[in-house]
Amino acid sequence: MQRAVSLRLAALTAVSLALPACGDNVEGVPDQILDQALYAAHCASPRSGIDPATEARYPDGEGSVLDEQLWVRSWINDQYLWYSEVTYTDPRQYANAVDYFDVLRTPAKTPSGKDKDQFHFIYKTSDWEALSQSGTEASYGVQWALLASSPPRSLVVAYTQPGSPADGKIARGARVIQIDGVDLKNGSDIKTLNAGLYPANLGEAHTFVVVDLGSSTQRTVTLTSANVELAPVQRVGTLPPPNDHVGYFLFTDHIATAEKGLVDAITQLKAAGITDLVLDMRYNGGGYLDIASELAYMIAGPTATAGKTFELLTFNDKHAVDPDTGRPRAPELFVDRTEGFSVTAGQPLPYLGLSRVFVLTGPGTCSASESVMNSLAGVDVEVIEIGDTTCGKPYGFLPEDNCGTTFFAIQFKGVNNKGFGDYADGFVPGVNFHGCVAPDDFDHALGDPAEHQLATALAYRDSQGGVCLPSAARRADQRTGGAATVIPKPAWRQNRIVRR
Repeated sequence: MQRAVSLRLAALTAVSLALPACGDNVEGVPDQILDQALYAAHCASPRSGIDPATEARYPDGEGSVLDEQLWVRSWINDQYLWYSEVTYTDPRQYANAVDYFDVLRTPAKTPSGKDKDQFHFIYKTSDWEALSQSGTEASYGVQWALLASSPPRSLVVAYTQPGSPADGKIARGARVIQIDGVDLKNGSDIKTLNAGLYPANLGEAHTFVVVDLGSSTQRTVTLTSANVELAPVQRVGTLPPPNDHVGYFLFTDHIATAEKGLVDAITQLKAAGITDLVLDMRYNGGGYLDIASELAYMIAGPTATAGKTFELLTFNDKHAVDPDTGRPRAPELFVDRTEGFSVTAGQPLPYLGLSRVFVLTGPGTCSASESVMNSLAGVDVEVIEIGDTTCGKPYGFLPEDNCGTTFFAIQFKGVNNKGFGDYADGFVPGVNFHGCVAPDDFDHALGDPAEHQLATALAYRDSQGGVCLPSAARRADQRTGGAATVIPKPAWRQNRIVRR
């Protein structure tokens, strides 16, 4: 599984030698970083048989841990966006290729002082292929919202997946009191708390004591982990009068199955004759960039996007030209037909043709979600941001498998039609875009016009001059003590990924 990517509950505060033949690298590490092809598929534990994802034989051959580490070093030096900022330490200091990979990243900081690269991660290749294509994962179907990770901790339910083990048993706004007998607020048994929140296996049953939204009474519920198929597009529809010309939907993940969900949602809202759209991406960590391009086109339509850049991907200086053409890389234009993720490829996409869109955001709004916002702004669709500052991830990946591990290291940065892509510290409501700060509101259901972020968007729309609700700052202090809400998700649901 992924390495050090899911934010979880915190504890009480968290010589130069000649190059040997490939497969025989047991002692020497050449000073010169050589081509990754020399080490590729030379594995300490080769796979055998047919890869179900490609229907071809695995390429693995006999090798060593050092072969795998030298492949990682060569791959980073060739592909990593900031390869020249990396210190290439001796791989023999590390137990395996994954541990070595973890340290091969830039030490630089953003203007705000956070790590420029927070996004190195890996997956077991078979897990990555299953997750990215099927949209399934072992869980209860609950998206937790972590309001405070250190004592006094606070954890609530953000939303649940329809048809999941949690559906009908626990709902948005429920506050967790205990997990398997351990007090969540101040308990010291972090291992038990995390094991209950993030089950490692299918069929794990864990007991939660919760207080439901609108209640003061504690109750006990048992949740059992299962393979949960994610529903990335939910709650599609128009709002009640007097906002019945406003469309709304929750969009949580840019995964393969989202293509059909988005096409269906836009088709439904177009038929309803909406004049405004509230796109709720406060929990959307990203995923496939092509899905983001499809969505941006479906919002803006052909007039605004024809011949325009959705994103221009800029790579390091070793990959400044397209290897297929030998010329500078062409920009990625807005996608106007289905890509074949979960709808037959080549079908014209429906579109709304809106000149503005309201986007609900939070710290969990990342990567491909930020691309939707940035690309629309690049073609002069007004983006009105309501919520909290986004995570700040204008970077992306082309996943690479070697010896059964798929590696993700930042390989490109994306800029919009106007050449803008500098938002490593996130998009701030009212600063980068028009809009208002409006913290998440776990006292109301998603899509409820009284829910604070949605209510703020509607008030801004009704004011015509862009007035923000005055209660936003006070509400942040009351709910979280001023801290930002964390939406823990696995790495595959928090990134900007390009298919090869």
